[in-house]
Amino acid sequence: MTNPIRSTSDTFPHWIYDGSEIPDPLGFGDRAVKFLRMLKHPKSGKAFQLDPWQERIVRRIYGPRHDDGSRIVKTAVILVPRGNRKTSLAAALEALHTVGPERVPGGEVITAASDRKQARIAYEELRGLLACHPKIAPNVRMLDYRNRITYPKIGSFCEAISADAGTQHGRTPQFVLADELHAWKKRDLWDVLRSGLVKTPGSLLVVATTAGRGQENIAWDIVDDARKVARGEVDDPSILPVLFEAPRECDWTDEEIWFRVNPGLRHGYPDIEGLRQLAREGERRIGDREAFRQLNLNIWLDHATDPFVDMAIYDEGSGAVDLHTMEAEQRECWLAVDLSSNSDLTVVVACWRDGEDGFQVWPWFFCPEDNLRGREDLSGQPYTVWASEGQITATEGNVVDFRAVEDQVRELCARFNVQEIAFDPHLARNMLNNLLEDGFPAVEMRQGWATMAPAVKELERAIVGRRFRHGGHPVLRWNFSNIEVRTDPAGNRTFHKGKSRDKIDGAVASAMAVARCAADDGALTTNAEWFTDDMWTV
Repeated sequence: MTNPIRSTSDTFPHWIYDGSEIPDPLGFGDRAVKFLRMLKHPKSGKAFQLDPWQERIVRRIYGPRHDDGSRIVKTAVILVPRGNRKTSLAAALEALHTVGPERVPGGEVITAASDRKQARIAYEELRGLLACHPKIAPNVRMLDYRNRITYPKIGSFCEAISADAGTQHGRTPQFVLADELHAWKKRDLWDVLRSGLVKTPGSLLVVATTAGRGQENIAWDIVDDARKVARGEVDDPSILPVLFEAPRECDWTDEEIWFRVNPGLRHGYPDIEGLRQLAREGERRIGDREAFRQLNLNIWLDHATDPFVDMAIYDEGSGAVDLHTMEAEQRECWLAVDLSSNSDLTVVVACWRDGEDGFQVWPWFFCPEDNLRGREDLSGQPYTVWASEGQITATEGNVVDFRAVEDQVRELCARFNVQEIAFDPHLARNMLNNLLEDGFPAVEMRQGWATMAPAVKELERAIVGRRFRHGGHPVLRWNFSNIEVRTDPAGNRTFHKGKSRDKIDGAVASAMAVARCAADDGALTTNAEWFTDDMWTV
């Protein structure tokens, strides 16, 4: 798994500022720049402002060519903080392909966004550019009720569509702007447009977005792939990465970093005083701080606004967990089970000691088969992919089949040297009794402050101390990234998912398993007598 800390320091687009030559053998890069400079700004009526950093991007997209004259760049991934006029630049590129020299007869130019409101923003930008130009305006038709602009002379058109507007199959776009990809909840529209682009020779995809949250989404996949190209890990000249993002570990109040990742600042946008005000508010309020880091510095965040641990540190525990070795050596194992209501995941987590003070865990997740697609749509997470890859076991029906979960517990007990099976007693009474009757070492672990605070503390110490190995399981990582913490007046902390619909069940079960594993040999950090004497009932 990619360490997010590496995602910025070696991907900065130095070529934008170093004055290096950009090949333009056929002059198409220069042609594109001249067309954009010919456009008029809809508010001032002056020439479209194409600043040097933007001009370099345009030349880098349209200039370099293969020997047969075809354009090398097929996808441009432009990751720029809010306020740097990326939508204006993208709209100008749409004009280039709708009525400009990159147009083709019958060509489809598509603006795609997460919802109708966002799609309309890019549409209005393009509409303004074309409507105020005295030579272009009379030759285009503005079909505002359809969010479409047509150029009847050759039949080309630009249309704004959104991911929440139903199916878009049958598209054959010549140019696609994927606007604010980080906000797309589902990948259906993305897949349709990507498959449509390959139908047309010389098609171009421009992804223009700010940073998002979490790694289980299409935006993360595309941006992280662009990072690999920028670092030279992947050799793909068809992808142009333009990634302005600050390092996660940076001093977010340092104005030098602001200027580095906001290429428009040296040209007067965004407003520096506005950024200073946001930063002052961010020093007082954590939510504002995280929004500033994400939207104004392009630091890709995890889901939680007040995270349990830094997920970059969590990711350091992604080394393999060898279940075959655990089985062959019959290492002592502790299980924790968190049974779910219909809306949650059910999970069994196994924990083993790793050296003197470390832990290795592995989860088994369960979800009703009938609800996979609905949960995927609701959360934006790839439930169906996880199920197909075996990361989640899909049980028949629309509720979790507890019999399948119990069978899994029994199988794990037969396979591993299980010392105890800790249950959240909520919903677990029948399974707990069934296992006890057959002689399995099942216990209850109460889920209140008194029980979970020491467990959370032990888990946190293990992760921060780089003593927690989890194998990079994607569903477990998602659960951990969703955690927020609540703190009582005594300073005790416990897990909470706030107002989010995202799941934390795997993290809760991990805390249970780690705590019981540590308590067995007296290594648990709490000294409270109740933790060992009162919290377990058999």
